[in-house]
Amino acid sequence: MKKRWMLAAVAVWVVIGIGVVNAMKPEPNPDKLWRYITEGSPYDTWGFWGDHIGLQPGAAPHGPFHKVYVNKRGLDSMRAPAHYGTLIVKNNYGDEMGTDLKAVTVMYKVKGYNPEAGDWFWVKYTPEGKAEKFGSPQGCIDCHASMVDSDYIMVHSFGGEDEEE
Repeated sequence: MKKRWMLAAVAVWVVIGIGVVNAMKPEPNPDKLWRYITEGSPYDTWGFWGDHIGLQPGAAPHGPFHKVYVNKRGLDSMRAPAHYGTLIVKNNYGDEMGTDLKAVTVMYKVKGYNPEAGDWFWVKYTPEGKAEKFGSPQGCIDCHASMVDSDYIMVHSFGGEDEEE
């Protein structure tokens, strides 16, 4: 009898834990997403992909230099497509010192959001966090579609396929 109660208690804690984790995921909403990546889980504390560390040369339309931060969900994605919940945040700089921040662009993998374009929710923010473009901007999709085999990710190549979660 005691074992049943212990198993039931563990099951309840697991369900509560899953609920808390799911509640922490931001909605595909630019204002809520900005608060999440700047306050809830500050993106500048996340990691870099091993093949794209720190300040790197960039290209139009993002600017001549950038840093790309990836949350744990994305870093744990070993193959394309990236796991749902992956967040990729790119600081776009106008100088090689990484001091002239021009924009912050985000890719957020949301199950069922936009299956035709890898389920990515896209946002371009000003440095202050005002969303200039968001959702499924055709310009973002058209450019990133050249990397569909890498799940629309331009700066990191996964290789094979992985099952989506």
